[in-house]
Amino acid sequence: MLLTIDIGNTNTVLGLFDGPDLNRSFRVKTDPRATADEMFVMYRALLRGQPEVDGIALCSTVPAVLREIRRMIDEYYPDTHCVIVEPGTRTGVPILTDNPKEVGADRIVNTLAAHTLYGGPCVVVDFGTSTNLDVVSAKGEFLGGALAPGIEISLDALAARAAALRTVELVAPRSVIGKNTVEALQSGALYGFAGQVDGLVDRIDEELPLQAVIATGGLAEVVLPESRTVTAHEPHLTLIGLRLVFEKNV
Repeated sequence: MLLTIDIGNTNTVLGLFDGPDLNRSFRVKTDPRATADEMFVMYRALLRGQPEVDGIALCSTVPAVLREIRRMIDEYYPDTHCVIVEPGTRTGVPILTDNPKEVGADRIVNTLAAHTLYGGPCVVVDFGTSTNLDVVSAKGEFLGGALAPGIEISLDALAARAAALRTVELVAPRSVIGKNTVEALQSGALYGFAGQVDGLVDRIDEELPLQAVIATGGLAEVVLPESRTVTAHEPHLTLIGLRLVFEKNV
């Protein structure tokens, strides 16, 4: 059984693969202060009753967590083959940017998974702490993309800076024209971010005609129904990419 771990700034997603099949997934908050021992206790509780793990593949955008999870693996999984996606790891994804080392491991993994599943050229729209639009060539190369503040972080910042506004549940309001503050915030967030994605995809498509636009990330389901450019939804895209990277390195 392969354990895949995608450590993001807000959440950590774990997946258990039996061959190509994802048997189970878990989502927990990312705590940059957690120690290696605390991580092991949490992971052991989540995996209780599951088949034994004989491989681990992971990527992280949080250096402090990556440091501790290395210690956890060395201490508690010393005989388990582990692949950490970082500079030098064989992914099969050429990175055609000015500074390849600054590209997040999750973006590279998503590129591999998207091209494997949907071909190219395509765009991966990752709705997370930030909203990432990653452009993949017909050959599976990472070409670059666009980064924007994520939905939740934008709403949190607005509530923190505006005394009369507050955080709201991310659901569709009764209409685009909000009749109260809550509905107005919901309209601006939901339709505004959908429009942002559609506008960026349109501009990318003008430069590179696209075959697919794939949405992933924890908030994708919220925006997906309101977007006219997203053609596919793959909530476990990063986990699938980690499995593919693991297979290239064993």
